[in-house]
Amino acid sequence: MRKAFLLGAGLGTRLKPLTDTLPKPLIPLENRPLITHAMDHLIAAGITHIAINTHHLPEAWTAAFPNSRYRGAELAFFYEPILLETGGGIKNIAAWIGQEPFLIYNGDILTDLPIERLMTGHMASNNIATLAVVAHGPDKKVTVKGHQILDVRSEVAGLAGTHQFTGIYCADAEILNLIPPNEKISIVPAFQELVRRRQLGAYPVEKCSWLDLGERQSYLEASFQKAPEISPSAIIDPSAKVTNSWIGDHCQIGANAQITDSILWPGTHVSSDAELTKCILHSNSSATGLHRDANL
Repeated sequence: MRKAFLLGAGLGTRLKPLTDTLPKPLIPLENRPLITHAMDHLIAAGITHIAINTHHLPEAWTAAFPNSRYRGAELAFFYEPILLETGGGIKNIAAWIGQEPFLIYNGDILTDLPIERLMTGHMASNNIATLAVVAHGPDKKVTVKGHQILDVRSEVAGLAGTHQFTGIYCADAEILNLIPPNEKISIVPAFQELVRRRQLGAYPVEKCSWLDLGERQSYLEASFQKAPEISPSAIIDPSAKVTNSWIGDHCQIGANAQITDSILWPGTHVSSDAELTKCILHSNSSATGLHRDANL
């Protein structure tokens, strides 16, 4: 399996105003775009071709990946003027998929899930799709028995959910036959049809790190899993104090400013004497005065 589809077209409404200037998958995580962490994961598992659907601020993708490549992998961008949702988005890239199996991966999650095992397990099965699932989590809508899925959202067999879907799965090109063309539609009806055919597999993951970065708290949690760094291109006045904070490229921090437990995106400016604590300052914005627990 060498192809993967990264879902990047979401609006990121839960992270506003941060996503007013960048699509959610491009927000900085550890001073680089969030989606590059997913790309690293895919490339390490052998993926060489990556498709990404876009909608909100599509020009930001061109700016981030001007050569349509990342670490040797070929990137293909598919702009959706109208959001097609998770099923319509896959149907929209049918020509790119061709007849090959492919991996689908949400572009706003951070995980170390063993996707190479997921791919190997799917290729060895008779399933048209195989979903990576976890037994923990607040959103258990998938009913799993062994390595088979018996229900999705309790709408096929009326069974209670046992697992949470991770947003990562493998599929054969045959799944395209279950998605109507030119329609805004979820992938769920296709999954439910595969349940009826007993062709929807499960890959239960017992231990893995998995974070949905759709909200401020999960974004901060993921950002501070490792020691923060200051970009070499940042300009910081010698009298300013930066403590446990991520400082992005070309940031400017004025005299006597204090930055604590915060994230400064590239190109931001903190005025002299400003104090930021547990704040996120989004790209090309400025901050003055005192702020705490704020998206600026």
